Amino acid sequence: MVPIDHVIGLSALLFVIGLVGVMTRRNLIVMLMSIELMLNAVNLAFVGFNRLWPQGPSGVGEASLDGQIFVLTVISVAAAEVAVGLGIVISMFRNRDSVNIDDVSLLRW
Repeated sequence: MVPIDHVIGLSALLFVIGLVGVMTRRNLIVMLMSIELMLNAVNLAFVGFNRLWPQGPSGVGEASLDGQIFVLTVISVAAAEVAVGLGIVISMFRNRDSVNIDDVSLLRW
């Protein structure tokens, strides 16, 4: 069994890598992948904490699925974010032949 310190440490490392990717890159596709990496780091933390405190609301010993429910919610939000983000990327590429974030002002009215 992996200790919770290792799980949360890996989650924090993945989140920081994603944050650095969002802050330093100009390519919109790389930025979307970095956001996905940050969301997966949060999912890992949710599952790790759920394994740390597995009992349900009555405390009798039944398994609680709160962490997995949060993970499913985050995955569905991430799927919606990818659909909207890729739509914006395709529209931007068709208009400008580039996915550089500096060209986003083209889509403003």
